[in-house]
Amino acid sequence: MKKPFLFLSLISMAIGLHAQKNIIDEVIWIVGDEAILRSEVEEQRIRAQYEGTPIQGDPYCVIPEQIAINKLFLHQAVLDSIEVSESTVMNQVENRLNFFISQIGSKEKMEEYFRKNTPALREDLRVMFRDQMIIQQMQQKLVGDIKSTPADVRRFFNGLAVDSIPMVPAQVELQIVSFEPPVPMEEINRVKERLREFTDRVNTGTTDFSILARLYSEDTESAKKGGELGFMGRGQLVPEFSAVAFNLIDPKKVSRIVQTEFGFHIIQLIEKRGDRINCRHILLKPRVSVEQKNLAIQKLDSVATEIRNGKITFENAVMNYSLDKNTAMNAGLMLNEKSGTSKFEYQDLPQEVAKIVYGMNVGEVSKPFSMIDPATSKEVVAIVKVKSKTENHRANLTDDYQMLKNYYEGIKREEFINNWIVKKQRETYISIDPKWQNCEFQYPGWIKN
Repeated sequence: MKKPFLFLSLISMAIGLHAQKNIIDEVIWIVGDEAILRSEVEEQRIRAQYEGTPIQGDPYCVIPEQIAINKLFLHQAVLDSIEVSESTVMNQVENRLNFFISQIGSKEKMEEYFRKNTPALREDLRVMFRDQMIIQQMQQKLVGDIKSTPADVRRFFNGLAVDSIPMVPAQVELQIVSFEPPVPMEEINRVKERLREFTDRVNTGTTDFSILARLYSEDTESAKKGGELGFMGRGQLVPEFSAVAFNLIDPKKVSRIVQTEFGFHIIQLIEKRGDRINCRHILLKPRVSVEQKNLAIQKLDSVATEIRNGKITFENAVMNYSLDKNTAMNAGLMLNEKSGTSKFEYQDLPQEVAKIVYGMNVGEVSKPFSMIDPATSKEVVAIVKVKSKTENHRANLTDDYQMLKNYYEGIKREEFINNWIVKKQRETYISIDPKWQNCEFQYPGWIKN
């Protein structure tokens, strides 16, 4: 099934990526009172080629049609007074600029590559993300009332040919007790002393903060950029970090040591811009000793034995021992952020967990094992219990009702959007240069006889 809202996938940044400068521009389509230029199509074609994005069909037919569809949504959004938060747009812009810089190497190289200075590139990105968000909101408003009853889903399922019933991959539901071994105070003091040393070297001008971040920070992604995080709002940073970072004033000074769930940081201000901040940081993580890790394994091994012997339930073990804040209040049930349910395909599980549970049976409790907590990147010790398992199978109403409901509603939304586009084609003035009409459009109604 095609994904609903498929038109967003072809929205592209009009940033002139290596655009051919010898092209003589011209108007090739008019949709309402909006023109589509040949240069827009060329820019998007070149960008898709650069990114390796396949275009199904002739790009000189597919791309202008998608631009025209987007213009229909944007025009309707104006009529419906759809607006988006400028701060949300700018957060997306700065994140994308930071990504470009990390991939290309520097701001100067980015400007050379795109043949635009940073302010111009920022404005192009602002328009792209703003339009993208408006179109998404417009589509959601159009299909927001599409709901289904159990009877609708049942009729839909019963009307499917056997070969059309979707396959459901093998899935598993898990409960987990996760325990973080205590870090010795000696190790915490060692990390703090190391950060104090870095602070002294920066404040005395001996070493540049960005060099130290590249060499020593354990936040590997920001370390590649000299510890730079890019512009972020308060809500994008953990509270302890945000409280210190937003109070920095002097870019030449280094913050006090800040402890968060990720470890210990020192921070240097780069620039403040309204309610957003760009700063560098160095992260160091205290190491758990082998002795403490072994003690944690022994402790959870005893807990697992008590569960198997029926002395305590797994749920009681979660309440008494688990330090995983994401599951401790949910009887240890792991939740899949990707699907919004408690069911995981094996590839969606942390690698260490997937290896453990693949050969386990329903109701079985694992031996203790160590893993990296995806949320904090810290090493923890855990045991898991398999709550349920389903093998690869064709969907059925008993086991897969929610998936079938989502599948049915997705089809209905896409049908509604398709019908809406056809209706808007009839109501909108559209003119296409004859040289650009020899196409097999997805929606034939662009050319009016």
